[in-house]
Amino acid sequence: MESLEVAVPAALGRHPAVVAVRLVGSRARGEAAALSDWDFIVETGDFDSVAADIEGLVAPLDPIAQQWDRLSQEWCYMLMLRGPVKIDLIFDRRHEHEPPWSPSPQTVVRIDRHFWDWILWLATKEAAGKRELVESELDKLSGHLLEPMGVGDAPGSLRDAAELYLQARDELERRFDIRVPRDLEREVLPVVWRVSN
Repeated sequence: MESLEVAVPAALGRHPAVVAVRLVGSRARGEAAALSDWDFIVETGDFDSVAADIEGLVAPLDPIAQQWDRLSQEWCYMLMLRGPVKIDLIFDRRHEHEPPWSPSPQTVVRIDRHFWDWILWLATKEAAGKRELVESELDKLSGHLLEPMGVGDAPGSLRDAAELYLQARDELERRFDIRVPRDLEREVLPVVWRVSN
């Protein structure tokens, strides 16, 4: 595949309402580390139309997970590719925070996507030595995602968060008699083990 700096604008640019797609953040500044995510600002004259078509637009990138960010200030569509590679497509349109997850047979797979996306992003911050930010985000992750799954203890590290999540997810699988795909876990968990104390 061509570089993401080219591939992402090419994929989104197929939509007539997409005006421009610009790489921003550490990748644009040339300051990215190996795990840094790819942030793109997407300018559009018709957000609703692009949002309705977004899943098909990003299909050429072959994502293993994709979802709208529930907690961003602006509408943000998050992708994860094998590698693992995290891509955020950011739209200049205000987004209200959504409530904590409520586990059910219909939401467990979506919860799994959100957890691994979040923990991969935190792994990049851990690797960069941003411990205060990681601790703050782990508290947020606990309240939004782990506590609704029945986890009473807040994680003290990325490793703790992953272990607590896996136990709780396995319990939900038994309770709801479902099986969550392991693609994301296989991609992200080795990174967590590598960077977490």
